[in-house]
Amino acid sequence: MKILGVVMAGGRNSRFGDIKAFAQVGGTRIIDRVIIALGAVSNDVVLSANDAATYDSVGLEMRGDLVPDIGALGGIHAALMWAQERGDDGVIVAACDMPFPSIPLLEVIRDAAANHDAVLPESDSRRGIEPLFGFYSVRCLPAIDNAIARDDRRMIAFHDDIDLHVIALETVRKFGDPEVLFMNVNTREELEQAERIASGVA
Repeated sequence: MKILGVVMAGGRNSRFGDIKAFAQVGGTRIIDRVIIALGAVSNDVVLSANDAATYDSVGLEMRGDLVPDIGALGGIHAALMWAQERGDDGVIVAACDMPFPSIPLLEVIRDAAANHDAVLPESDSRRGIEPLFGFYSVRCLPAIDNAIARDDRRMIAFHDDIDLHVIALETVRKFGDPEVLFMNVNTREELEQAERIASGVA
């Protein structure tokens, strides 16, 4: 399979007050930690962002949403259109503000990708899964287009129309605490917490 790694950088950074992806955890920018992880499980890594000037210094090829103002679903849609254009089978995505992306967990997701339209890990989150840390095949595009057409912007809007494989929470926990694995840095307090975790003092 040819898989495109996509760093999802569509958020507004409003609660953080600066570009959260550029904050350092353990001496490395969060976005660079994500790029390294995605690079380990994909053929190429690109950036999904609507503010090109902000992320120019990252040095990755970059594209914005094709359908504006529909949130993260627009980023997934644009990433899959990009993958299809390149002749890739799908994308592995991770949010740009995740300081602890697990390469071994991404490898499990990648290894399951050949047999499913999407592969997402289960979590303790409100949704019960992590839609911005997983695999999506280009075969998801018709279902996503249908969701957009009916103005359903939820990240799970198209899941009933695809073959979704969920990595069980029991398996996820073998790679670490889900609250750490899927942590997002949205505030200064969360950045301080991430630094404590990285330093082994949390």
